Amino acid sequence: MSEVKRKGARRIKDIPADVLEKLNRGEIETVNLVEWLAVDQKMLLENLLIESQRIAYLQPVLNQIDILSKPTINSINQTIGETLFKLAIAHNDKDFLATISGHTADLVRCWATYIIGKDESLGIFDSLEQIKDFAADKHFGVREISWMAIRKKIIDNLKQSIMILAEWTESHDENIRRFATEATRPRGVWSVHIDALKENPRQALAILEPLRSDPAKYVQDSVANWLNDASKTQPHFVQELCDRWLNESDTKETQYIVKKALRTINKKGA
Repeated sequence: MSEVKRKGARRIKDIPADVLEKLNRGEIETVNLVEWLAVDQKMLLENLLIESQRIAYLQPVLNQIDILSKPTINSINQTIGETLFKLAIAHNDKDFLATISGHTADLVRCWATYIIGKDESLGIFDSLEQIKDFAADKHFGVREISWMAIRKKIIDNLKQSIMILAEWTESHDENIRRFATEATRPRGVWSVHIDALKENPRQALAILEPLRSDPAKYVQDSVANWLNDASKTQPHFVQELCDRWLNESDTKETQYIVKKALRTINKKGA
């Protein structure tokens, strides 16, 4: 069976030794969350730097990981990406940045997304343009990390970000459309909240409205979760919007989004 078709183990201890070795060498992608959590990022980093003849970068990155107060897979991921960016900039090593952006290993590509988020020379338009390929990545982990990596830039440039992402809702790629909502969720998972959207979610209607009957469940779930987030601070807005959508859009897609969006409101009213 090819690597692409394997389903992956349900528990870390059940991952075959040869598969884990290939994951840690960066030769294959993870195929599920269990594998994603099992990868030894320090080992993967070392193998990457040996392969690319940049072993001098290793210890500075490890030093930054060691001082993390709460090392998690996400904080380690971010620390590696941001530290590699600093090292590459210090050494004018543009080739290395390009190498990791197109690497086989999904976690290495995740590191590359943080490089975009950390690059202060990039304005919000260029940051979003550069993150777009990662937002459309075939791997679930890269897509998820892509919006986390530039979340701060989106918050700092919220109005402009919403204008840009509203155009992304017209993309033929459901991953790009989903990024527009997931990146702006008021209470994004494992990320800083967007207080401005918690208080005034109406600002994001330019993103939400075009997706109210999106054909992709991946997008529908994100839209519904966005509204459920907003319902925790602005329930009247969410209820009124959902009522209007049901009146204006008689589709099973809209019905699914609304039902899921109202779950917190309905639970409180039960």
